[in-house]
Amino acid sequence: MSIHKVKFCEGVPHRPAVEIPAYCRPEAAAAARRYHQDLPGYEPTPLHCLPGLAQVAKVGRVVVKDEALRFNLNAFKVLGASYAIARLLAQQLQLDGDQLNWEQLASLTKERLGQITLVTATDGNHGRAVAWAAEQLGQRAVVYLPQGAAPSRIEAIAGHGAEVIVTDSNYDDAVRLAAAQAAANGWFLVQDTAVPGYEDIPAWIMQGYTTIAAESWEQMQVLGLRPTHIFLQAGVGSLAASQVGYWQGQLAEHPPKFVVMEPEQAACFYLSAKQKDGQPHAVGGNLETIMAGLSCGEPNPLAWPLLRDYTTAFASCPDYVAAYGMRIFGNPWAGGERITAGESGAVGAGLLALLAQPTYQAWRQRLGLTQDSVVLLINSEGATDPVNYQAIVWDGKYPLTE
Repeated sequence: MSIHKVKFCEGVPHRPAVEIPAYCRPEAAAAARRYHQDLPGYEPTPLHCLPGLAQVAKVGRVVVKDEALRFNLNAFKVLGASYAIARLLAQQLQLDGDQLNWEQLASLTKERLGQITLVTATDGNHGRAVAWAAEQLGQRAVVYLPQGAAPSRIEAIAGHGAEVIVTDSNYDDAVRLAAAQAAANGWFLVQDTAVPGYEDIPAWIMQGYTTIAAESWEQMQVLGLRPTHIFLQAGVGSLAASQVGYWQGQLAEHPPKFVVMEPEQAACFYLSAKQKDGQPHAVGGNLETIMAGLSCGEPNPLAWPLLRDYTTAFASCPDYVAAYGMRIFGNPWAGGERITAGESGAVGAGLLALLAQPTYQAWRQRLGLTQDSVVLLINSEGATDPVNYQAIVWDGKYPLTE
């Protein structure tokens, strides 16, 4: 028997809509990208066309930005972490962060600041990005993870020389612990969600993520395409909001429609939209989901206004949606590229394919998905948990039917 448990909720925009913040605009993306281009090993990640998925989804074109190949780190997170750390250290050194390259920054940090400690909480990918940045700088990193973290993600972070501490709490409590340890020890907190008095670094992280959108726009122009729809994953919402901000600025006259996707056990943006009071709302509990990178119960307050005002629909997705997407990406047909996608990276493919089923016809119409639509997806991570990847893609774990 088929199961259909994806829940949708329309956006609840305030009018006038919140202004796009400076750190998400195309001009800010240009600054972040100039910095990333100076990092060793930088090259734009590929944009793949998936004609088979387009046919199944009954749309014109589907293109996928494959962030699993970013700096050989298996995820997009390094774009935000590296840029935010550069801006943070430049601030400490009283230098213009946009004018520094990574080599100069590493040298000046050691010379003027000596040994520093960067600390963060993570579900995996962000922590590895911070650990990588600290390793490149010759500095120390301490990374807190929530309970149940996959051994492969722990090992990947530790592989960059970081001290890894697995807590007995969920992600949001791990964030609070990291912040408390930073304050107590004089460490530098590098977190991607804001709280009052801590907004610069989360904003810089979001600015770093705009490199994804800037590259995508260039690559789509080469193909003669412009997105009509963009499907975006949301954990704390920083990636999704950064992309919304960029594309609203780049295509202001005809912006794409945005669909924001979350795991059903950690769907804080879906819940916030459903409350219809314009305020962010948190989800509690252990936030258990195979989409570990999206297992966040509290919206980033910098991200919420943007997503509230510019998102067409929020989707609360059971784990089988991500598993379906992993199999779709890993088994293309009709000339498409094979994409190795982790659970958080694949949810967009799964949802787009499901929207072609009769059960979701009403939402397909609300979203305006047609044979002329051009849909942009982001594969935000590769197989960061190889054991679960094999269980899902080879063994059929989390099937579409029960």
